[in-house]
Amino acid sequence: MDRATLQQLAEVRLKDAEALLSAGQWDGAYYLLGYCIECALKACAARGFGLYQVPERTLITTFYTHDFMKLLSISGIAPEMALKGDADSRFAANWELVRDWNESRRYGVGISETLARGMYHAITDSQSGILPWMKTQW
Repeated sequence: MDRATLQQLAEVRLKDAEALLSAGQWDGAYYLLGYCIECALKACAARGFGLYQVPERTLITTFYTHDFMKLLSISGIAPEMALKGDADSRFAANWELVRDWNESRRYGVGISETLARGMYHAITDSQSGILPWMKTQW
């Protein structure tokens, strides 16, 4: 998988989540919104992979996680994200909401409409959303 595919997958998962939100499927929408951000973080991390370089084993192992904080650490964007959060309190609040996602939600039920729509807004807000900012980093 390459960086362009990860970027495309982030967009596709966002569209999938939008369809589920429109259908009132809060659990599935929330779950796919998380995968949107996971793909975006992995696209940022892939930017640092050299074409003819073999990355360290620990980097590769970390790349195949669903843990946003681990992905953030290998992405190279953590310092810029911290600066953005310091300058934009809405961005910081959005990241706090988004970073709590985890892949175990695929087995859960009961995500509220408020949480699903809040996650969507935190990811897509044109001024302080996580995904628009990540697109400047990937």
